[in-house]
Amino acid sequence: MGIPSLVILALLAVGVFYAIFIYNNLVSLKHAVSKAWSNIDVLLKQRHDELPKLVEVCKQYMQYEQTTLERIIQARSAVMQARGSGDMPGLGQAETQLRLGLGNLFALAENYPDLKANNSFQQLESRISQLENGIADRREVYNEAVNLNNVRIEQFPDVIIARMFSFKDYALLEFSEEEKRDVNMKQLFGA
Repeated sequence: MGIPSLVILALLAVGVFYAIFIYNNLVSLKHAVSKAWSNIDVLLKQRHDELPKLVEVCKQYMQYEQTTLERIIQARSAVMQARGSGDMPGLGQAETQLRLGLGNLFALAENYPDLKANNSFQQLESRISQLENGIADRREVYNEAVNLNNVRIEQFPDVIIARMFSFKDYALLEFSEEEKRDVNMKQLFGA
């Protein structure tokens, strides 16, 4: 075997090992996205379980606020439906509606001193607030994992391996601008 043959074999071996390296990195990124989503999913499930308890406690005190409570229940269902189908844009919209509903509920609760003093309400409000903070933190981790994955599968030479093995891009979990605005207290209380 001559030197040109050895050089060709060496280059071929380096190319194969490099392709394996790229493939393994892409697999790692794909699983990082899945893991980040699983972490969000756990918190969404926990919040899903807590919301009916909160609504029941509020129903006892807030006879005139049924529309707000119904919106929360509808948004909760929409979140679970989007979560179950993996529809990130739909989940982002449903999450926006749920978060707005919860913000309105907590703001309206200020008008009900007995409700605000209720130990169950305080515990649920605190628990849901903790879950909301956790979801926000994990959403950031998820979006970062998605971004890393999506960039890598578009970069050369990774794009070649990504296309050969059908690696896909993922949607970011984004909430609408509506959620980022402050609650309009005048509109909320009809003042």
